[in-house]
Formats: sequence, C-alpha cells, structure tokens
Amino acid sequence: MLRFVTGCTSALFISASAAATPDSLAVAFGAREGIISASISPDGSKISLIAAGSGRTSKLFILDAKEGTEPKAVLTTTGAPESMGSCDWVSNDRLACQVYGTTHYEGEIYNFSNVVGVDASGGHVKLLSQKRSSNSLWADFRGGGIVDLLPEENGAILMARSYVPEAKIGSLVEKKLEGLGIDRVDTRTGQISRVEMPKTMATSYISDGLGNIRIMGVQENVAEYSAKGTTKYFFRLKGSRDWLDLGTYDWSKKTGFLPVAVDPAKDVAYGFEKIDGRFAIVSASLGSTEKKEVIFAHPKVDVDDLIRIGRRKRTVGVSYVLEHREALYFDKGIASAVSALGKALGGRAVNVADTSLDENRMLVWAGSDLDPGNYYLFDRAAKKLSPVMPNRPLLANVTLSPMKAVTVKVADGTDMLAYLTLPAGKDPKGLPAIVMPHGGPESRDEWGFDWLAQYFAARGFAVIQPQFRGSAGFGDQWLMNNGFRSWRTSVGDVTDAGRWLIQNGIADPNKLTIAGWSYGGYAALQAGVLAPDLFKAIVAIAPVTDISDMLRRSRWSTTYALQRDFLGTGSQADAASPAQNAKSIRAPVLMFHGTEDVNVDISQSRIMQSKLEGAGKKSRLVVYQGLEHSLVDSDVRADLLQQAGDFLLAAGQ
Repeated sequence: MLRFVTGCTSALFISASAAATPDSLAVAFGAREGIISASISPDGSKISLIAAGSGRTSKLFILDAKEGTEPKAVLTTTGAPESMGSCDWVSNDRLACQVYGTTHYEGEIYNFSNVVGVDASGGHVKLLSQKRSSNSLWADFRGGGIVDLLPEENGAILMARSYVPEAKIGSLVEKKLEGLGIDRVDTRTGQISRVEMPKTMATSYISDGLGNIRIMGVQENVAEYSAKGTTKYFFRLKGSRDWLDLGTYDWSKKTGFLPVAVDPAKDVAYGFEKIDGRFAIVSASLGSTEKKEVIFAHPKVDVDDLIRIGRRKRTVGVSYVLEHREALYFDKGIASAVSALGKALGGRAVNVADTSLDENRMLVWAGSDLDPGNYYLFDRAAKKLSPVMPNRPLLANVTLSPMKAVTVKVADGTDMLAYLTLPAGKDPKGLPAIVMPHGGPESRDEWGFDWLAQYFAARGFAVIQPQFRGSAGFGDQWLMNNGFRSWRTSVGDVTDAGRWLIQNGIADPNKLTIAGWSYGGYAALQAGVLAPDLFKAIVAIAPVTDISDMLRRSRWSTTYALQRDFLGTGSQADAASPAQNAKSIRAPVLMFHGTEDVNVDISQSRIMQSKLEGAGKKSRLVVYQGLEHSLVDSDVRADLLQQAGDFLLAAGQ
C-alpha cells in the first residue's frame, strides 16, 4: 500500500461545478499550512519538517539546526491515498513517521494508518507496522503508533501493533495472535521482540517514558461485537508484570478517570476527570496505596490539555481556554522560557513543539489571530532565537483581520461567547455577514488564526463564530445532551448570533448568510429550517443531513447502539434532520463533499440535494473525488473558497 514518490502533484476532480478559476486570494488562503509537524533530533543538530506540497502532497524536509541552512526534501507522499501526519526522531540519523489515508473494503470506506522508518537522508524506507496477509481472517487497518521513543536506545521504539489471526485452507499453519499488543521494533532492521502479548479488546497502552508499559486500556462490551462505550484501565506497580484495576472511563457519559500520561519520578498517572461538571487534571497513584489528587481545576471551563515535552513526553503543565488559550506550567524553567519568548515575539501565543534530549534546544511555534504562525529554534543556554519556517508563506503580504471575543445574549437571556472577525479597514456597519458554527458538535473555536474566517473577512464579510450550547470546553451544563439531541437550543443559539449581528448594525439583514463544516454544515442547514427568513444563503461542507439514514448505514457497526443513543431515532431524528425538512428552507444552498469521507458519508449531501431538488429549492452540490472529510488538498480548498465566497456575496442581490 505504501507508495512514496518525489515531486508529485494531485489532480483536482470537481463535478456539478460552475466556478471561476480561483483568484490569488483564494489560492493564498486555500493553501494548506506550510508546516504540518516539526521535530528536532535528540542531539539538537537537525530539524525535520513535514510541509504541505502542491495539491494533496506532503513532503518531509530535513535541515541542520543552524541559521542559513536550506531544507532538503527527502520524502514525499501523494495524498492518494497516503499522507504524512508526523515524524519523530528515533536517533540522530533516523525517523519514524506516521502515514494515514483511506481505503475501500467490501464496499465501505475505512481510515488506515501505518508507521514507517526512514533515514534522515531519505533512504532505507521500512514499514514498521504489522504486515497484513491474504490469509487474515478479517481486516484491521490500524497501523499502530509509537508508545515510547526509547531515547537511550539507538533507533528502537516501543510500538502498539495490531494482530489478526490467520488460517489457510489445506494448511495446518495457523497464526492465532489477536488484538493490540506492544512490540519493541528496531526501525533499521525491522526486527521485533514482544513486550506485551496482543489482547483482543485492548485499545491503548501508556509508557512511563523509560521503556516500561504501566497502563493498559481495554474496551468493555455488553455482548459480542457490541461496544458498551466504556474502557477499563489497568496499571502495574513498578517492577511488576501483574495488572491491577485503575478504574473505568465512560466515553458517552464522560465520567471516570481517563489516564493520558505517567510520571515515573512521582509514580503517578495524570489524566482527566470531572470535578463539579468540568474536566480537571487529576493524578492517580500507581503505588500500592490508591490515592487521587486534583492537580488543577478551573471554576469556569474544562481543562482540556496536558502539556508534555521532550523525548520522554515529560509533563510540564496544563492548558485551557477562556476567551484565549492559557497555560499553567508546573516546570519553572519551561514557564520562564515560554514567558520570555512570548514577550520577545510581541505577545504571540507560544507552544513548545519539541526539544532535544537535554531540553536545551527547543522548537517553538508562535502565532496569533493576525499571524498564521512561525516555527523558531530556541537555544536556552545561548538565549538565541532563530526563525525556521513560516506556517503560511503565501499570506506574508496579505492584510489579516483581528479576531475579538464578544458576548451574545441569546433569546432566553443566556450569555454566549462568540468570536467576531471584521474586515480590516472597513466601517463595521451594514456589512455582508456570515454566521459560522463550528464542527463537532462537541468541539469549540478558539482565538487565533482561522483560514476560513480570515478569507471571508478579506472578501469583505463580517464573520461571527458562536460557541453555542452543545459546544465542548464549558462544562456539562453547557454541553447539554449534545448538539443533535438538543438541536433546538444549539441551532437556536446559532441563529441568535445572526440576529445579534443585525441588532448591532454590523450586518445588512439582506446579506446575512451562514456557512459551516461537518456539524457546522448541519447547523447551517438546520438554521435554514428553524429560521427560514433569517439567512439569505447557506453553505454546508460535509454536513450531516439525515440522521436515520446515517444510523441505517452503521447498523452493523459495533458502535451502533452508542450512535443511536447519541443521535436519537424516530420522530426525534426526523425533526432534527434538515433533509426531512427541506421544504422549509427558503435560502439557496451550496454544498461541498468529498467521496472518501469516513466521518460523514457523501450520501448525506446527496440525500439533501435530492430532497432540495424535489422541493423545488435552489441548490447545488460540488463533489470532490477521492477526498476525505477535511478536504486536505490546496487546490480543492482554493476552489471551495472561491465558489463559497462568490455564492455568499451574491446573497440578497
């Protein structure tokens, strides 16, 4: 399945399209981020960058960690189907890279992943994931992942690898290993030694960064092939091979302790657990005495990230989002370095991307709403900061628009956070405007550079991004039952964001539109059902449109019962489905969808298009061949931006 080439471009396939060729603005904003992933070698002498190439391609660049050196492209993936996600240094001259894509099996589309080893020179590419055989009894597309970089060893890693039993008619040879296990893999030779025997329902393993597997997660089933939605976690005492009960996490209720890291010095696991309805960072003892301690909880929002750095993924802090993302560092040295860098870089947000083994040389990212971001090399001992590569070089000379947090009072009097981006240099009165709900629904927007909002602002739109009830990050009370089950409240908040724009004189009521991706596309269409006269045009990218059909397609999935409980059934599902209420939509609709979308099957947009056509509505569906949910193709994104911008600007004319 792996096909690595150099200098490839991808073809763009569009059907039902009547768009003009994307102009320079659409091309600049549609170009994928320049750097997808960055890492630094253990000795701090080399930097690896995965950068977006033309179309769907991705390239791995290697450069010396000093000023004036030119990056050298050593590996390219085509994006059809393989793309590179990240690369980690496993020695000073070799890396292990995560590769992902989509594949077809028995009429369905699945995500696949693999891990490959490659020399810093680009040679000796080797598959490190478990090879599949034609004798496998079923398909398993999980290529596993790196659990421990084993920094003291030269080129070996601990990998989670999945095994499928094999048998062949007419042969007595059988392979019975099944499930997810841990292997020590030599990335140069491919030689493996088993560290943890594969376990059928195992889902995850956590190392202490010193080569010891201390935690294992096992999926619980209510019956064969029927997921319960809970994971039971086990831990080991230091030096022991016996598994002990750590607790159970319920993914649907989001209750229990969810471990994510181990601190070997303190002999504790760090993880997430609800405190007063909000996620907090909690430590759980991995010693003989069971003990938990709240490390950090915030009274207003969820703590959603554990900050880990370096070759051993050392835990150094936590982060959360109020209006802006904020970080609390436990490590005074890292806190001091990040604070100094933030000041030196004009108040930009700073994240540590990677460090050398001794943590003296750091790769950091810095950016803001007006800066798509740049990577820098920081030498802590020399106190020297050097730029590495900008994140979106095509936007270097484009004027960006400031994003600010605003409070929107919705119909029932509740205050809702939203982010407002106004076109730079324009009087913010009577503008064409877009309400842009986020995906998820259990997600949220944050302050910072947003390529969609910035493009539309550059076209002259005011853009508001409401953090409607059903959004994640604000605790259980705000999350409610989720944005599908509680769609009237969630979508009601979205429509109220549009009314707020009108009430404050920002939006011309005849040029108020709505656009969204995934759940955001669903919310855009459902807003057209709920408030048919409010929005004058609707753009929906990869939207959910028919809940009953979505459930029908997943009826043989092990997670069917969980999806059914999450989405709803019967008359409730019909009321929540824009495709079942297409006759109520009055605004013209433009939809975009990729044919390889695993998250939301393209049938959802095709059903919606059929229903809209049947109801005599003005609508169009643009289909992108061979692309997944995020449409990871610079040419396609430029086309989408041009078409969407032109379509929305025509509203009210």
